[in-house]
Amino acid sequence: MSETAAAELKKLVKQLQNTSTEEKVSILQILKKDFQVNEAILRESKAGLAVGKLRTHEAKEVSELAREIVKKWKNEVERAKGGSGSKAGTPANGKAAPTRKGSASVTPSNAATPAPVNGKLEPRTAKGDGAKASGTGDSTRDKCMELVYDGLACDSGAPSDLIMSRAKAVEAAIFAQFGSASAAYKGKIRSSYVNLKDKGNPSLRENIVSGDLSAERFSKMTSEEMSSEERRAADQKIKEENFFKSLGAGEQEAETEGFQCGRCKQRKCRYRQAQTRSADEPMTTFVTCVNCGNKWKFS
Repeated sequence: MSETAAAELKKLVKQLQNTSTEEKVSILQILKKDFQVNEAILRESKAGLAVGKLRTHEAKEVSELAREIVKKWKNEVERAKGGSGSKAGTPANGKAAPTRKGSASVTPSNAATPAPVNGKLEPRTAKGDGAKASGTGDSTRDKCMELVYDGLACDSGAPSDLIMSRAKAVEAAIFAQFGSASAAYKGKIRSSYVNLKDKGNPSLRENIVSGDLSAERFSKMTSEEMSSEERRAADQKIKEENFFKSLGAGEQEAETEGFQCGRCKQRKCRYRQAQTRSADEPMTTFVTCVNCGNKWKFS
């Protein structure tokens, strides 16, 4: 379609940033039903990154719609890539506009997307994209750079040159911390790669590719800081459960009806107290419901 359609897509993408959940759902439905995109317009409008971030939105309807759109756009780009053959259909200004359903779209020859294998999209990699790391003069660093690329690109719709530039920046920032391709440097690269590849944490890699999270900041983050909110919440729950279990195996628990369970509303509970903070702070009381096993604590 015309440049008007391209402007419309950019406007909708911008509106996704600061809107209510209901408005996000409405905009995402329009994007899903009305727009057929290609690599050029995704790169220009950053629509893929904007929608991709919503895959971890707290509202289920928003996150599910975002995942459906990302999957749909990836398939459209791949089909366009397979059928374009050349740049013949690309406008003279080099910018391809989004089209409504039923119209043809053309993907630039440098487009790189996950390739379907047995009906499934395989993760993108530096090798698959033909992206070669260079410029460091050190084969170890080049391989580490490609590993970072694999983590950033696995489900991205961004062009390979953009992803490689981010991978180079991340590797350079990590190398600057250690000063050499030491064991510590390699360990940090591996840790970064594992967190980037986490399927449950798409926002981390998307924030780096989009530039919202700088390479310098990312290189200094701990594994805990890199993890998704869902992972941090799960880890915290495990810590609290382990703490409950570790509280003095031989300690006596007193039974009481002085506490009411917030889950089953029964009052038959066991409790114990422990000094978990400094001596001048009040003791922490740990309560377990005898009826349903629910646990809670307070000071």
